[in-house]
Amino acid sequence: MVNILRRYYNAFLSAYSLTASTLFKKHILAGMPLAVSVELSSHCNLNCPECPTGTGSLKRKRGFMDILLFERLIEELSPYLLNLNLYFQGEPMMHPDLFTFLERCRHIKSTISTNGHFLTSENCRKLASSGISTIIISLDGMDSLSYQRYRVGGDFDLVCDGIRNLSVARKNARTDIEIKIQFLVNRFNENQIIQARRFARETGCMLSLKSMQVSDISNAEDWMPADEKFRRYRTASGAAGIKSDMPNRCARAWLNPVLTWDGMVLPCCFDKDASYIMGDFKKDTFRAIWAGTKFRTFRKGILKRRGMNAICRNCTSGMKGVRT
Repeated sequence: MVNILRRYYNAFLSAYSLTASTLFKKHILAGMPLAVSVELSSHCNLNCPECPTGTGSLKRKRGFMDILLFERLIEELSPYLLNLNLYFQGEPMMHPDLFTFLERCRHIKSTISTNGHFLTSENCRKLASSGISTIIISLDGMDSLSYQRYRVGGDFDLVCDGIRNLSVARKNARTDIEIKIQFLVNRFNENQIIQARRFARETGCMLSLKSMQVSDISNAEDWMPADEKFRRYRTASGAAGIKSDMPNRCARAWLNPVLTWDGMVLPCCFDKDASYIMGDFKKDTFRAIWAGTKFRTFRKGILKRRGMNAICRNCTSGMKGVRT
């Protein structure tokens, strides 16, 4: 009970910091992050064409997180976290010690996101009893052709079987784990949304329809669907741009930082290449980095002119009328 109250009090402080900073355009920080995204693996088995990991264009080293680094994070932040996201770049289920990580954070509400290629019956049984709260599974098409347009190297039938395996394992374990199918709507699958809804109902899953992010905005029209609510980008005079008025605010920089597999602390999940490193968790505490000079300077810059940061120019914050 004490830990729960402490977490909600920290959430109040974090929300206050964000709100006051936004209103007064002055950097205010009281409290620790209420969520953290942790990159267990920067390796992936797929070659998705708009993902820096899949295309091989990621500008940093690949690797798997060390369990001791993760344990340090949990020890320091578990009194504050309302949610722990166990994914960033790469496929987390490729980590050879995945279930050890899940055991270490059993007492924190946690979410894992996977491309669904490792959902064997045995792995699903372990996931269902791991204490994880939510599992997100990417399924971006309802037949092999449309699915493989984006999930290059993927196996549509294997992923569907994995979703069914997980649904059965959840039922057998009598757990309330949430299974969410994530469907990135693009021009090749937007006609299959009804089928996706039907499959989600049949397997007892939630369906999340999302707009698609592209790494190179000039390629946006290659992927954007006809339905405007799933188009993150607009085209004017032949040039593509994100549908955002770029307000000088950002919840992620005050609430939800990222820890890469090798211990780099980043301001948010849009910094794929770790171009904006706020600190090295292997050398410092998370608190020192969170309240440190680099993070303070970054947040002040957002309040003054958010668009000056390259990672912010492809961000969904401030976007209206689009499923993000």
